[in-house]
Amino acid sequence: MTLQCLIAAVFFAVAGWAGGVAAQVPLTTAATIAQNTTSIAVAIDGAWARASVAGQKATGAFMRITARQSLRLVGTDSPAAGVTELHEMKMEGDVMKMRAVPALALPAGQTVELKPGGYHVMLMDLKAPLTPGSSVPLTLVFQDAQGFEFRQQVQVPVATRAVPAAHAPAHQH
Repeated sequence: MTLQCLIAAVFFAVAGWAGGVAAQVPLTTAATIAQNTTSIAVAIDGAWARASVAGQKATGAFMRITARQSLRLVGTDSPAAGVTELHEMKMEGDVMKMRAVPALALPAGQTVELKPGGYHVMLMDLKAPLTPGSSVPLTLVFQDAQGFEFRQQVQVPVATRAVPAAHAPAHQH
């Protein structure tokens, strides 16, 4: 059981004991949530964020995501940006258009690539420039078929282009 799962189990147990909002959640549910979280594995490979310059207010983050079970990527967050969103770029006629998307399907066992010119994470209202060689924390929010959400934190290296696989950090679970 991971530390996050243990914390979740303790939280639900204490909230139930304290008569809080979660008082209606049986203690067995906390254990089930902890077990479900440990069985959900998401591999993140090749993550990188495009470097920015002074005055630039937005940039993108890219990666390959492989989920063990079917999930949806339903949100993102980063302390480096005021706003983070999932975006899609696609050709409509002769024009490349970018738009926010509410979620991205992650089929079981299939790698979904977030890349320039396709799906990506937009980091907007940057609080400071992202400099090459640094890293930016990014939280990815996933949802399973039952609606259970969990978060996974990733340290994303900042570069002017994709980090070669030989130099990329190992994937994180």
